[in-house]
Amino acid sequence: MKKEESNISQEPVYSKTVLEMLTVANEFCLFLEKSENYDRQDILLFLQKICPLIYIKASLLPTIELNDEDAAEHFVTQEEWESIFATLHLKFGEEDLYSFIDPHEKTYTEPVKASMAENFTDIYQDLKDFVLLYQKPRKVSMEYAVYECKRLFETRYGFCLVRAHTALHYLLNKEGDKGELDDLLDTL
Repeated sequence: MKKEESNISQEPVYSKTVLEMLTVANEFCLFLEKSENYDRQDILLFLQKICPLIYIKASLLPTIELNDEDAAEHFVTQEEWESIFATLHLKFGEEDLYSFIDPHEKTYTEPVKASMAENFTDIYQDLKDFVLLYQKPRKVSMEYAVYECKRLFETRYGFCLVRAHTALHYLLNKEGDKGELDDLLDTL
């Protein structure tokens, strides 16, 4: 029995970093699923705190060698995505849209419009699929879940996290910045 436990603890798919990512991803998803029960400020403060955790935990995921690429499954339906998006979009109101410079574009001078609600809902979709696939009772499903979570972090939701968190930071702190600017102007 000891030898079997030792072998399991050495498997990357059961590592502490994977379990921590699973925990943070699950918390994020559960909160967004209940976001209609929270006011705008509570949602903004929750996202402000969990986004850096998601980023750190996802960046620490181990590299998994896939033995079966047919283990891919997606669980979030279009209706679920639209429901969460609509709730967040309503909560964020006119401050949902923000602009950023996209380094993937050929020109770095034209700002691109984005939606925090869309970004957070896209992140939700990737993380919810990760959580649900990891919970399948087959090791191959867990391996694919970790593999896909890491791949999507590197290619998709990592970018959404950074951009949306920047917009979120501005939203939560713009009042303080304005006050500091006014104080500075008063001294001139």
